Amino acid sequence: MPASLYGTRVRTLVLAVATVGGVGSAPIAPGTFGSLVAMPLLPPLAALRTAAPLAYAVVVAALVVVAVWSAGRAEEILGGHDHSRIVIDEVAGMVATGMFLPATWGAIGVGFVLFRLFDVVKPFPAGFIDGRVEGGFGVVGDDLVAGVYAGALTWLLLRLL
Repeated sequence: MPASLYGTRVRTLVLAVATVGGVGSAPIAPGTFGSLVAMPLLPPLAALRTAAPLAYAVVVAALVVVAVWSAGRAEEILGGHDHSRIVIDEVAGMVATGMFLPATWGAIGVGFVLFRLFDVVKPFPAGFIDGRVEGGFGVVGDDLVAGVYAGALTWLLLRLL
């Protein structure tokens, strides 16, 4: 559906979600700011993962679905693949990182640094997804891969140290 066919309310909702309330408009490093916004979500999500794993899985899945939907629509509105203002993908990626982490700020900090590194480097299959998959899943998919890599490596580092 062309962006011009979206109603004003839907367009506003899409952009609010995809830019995480405008965080994506940061003049420098909007992806980093999008990742930072997600950090405070990780401790309560870790607590939910421990207390109610099924509820945790539903929350994470819902976040990914909303991220894919809003990122895909925002691409149409903003023009271009993975527009820099779209940062909901970084939030989803950080939540993927958090799937492996305890609810400590040290672990979350290491996960953040590794997520940003993998988000930039795009190890396989992240680069493939980013370069060849269109729409919302193309925008979010590479960040989910980066998040899983960052979370798994942080988990491993925590076990070894």
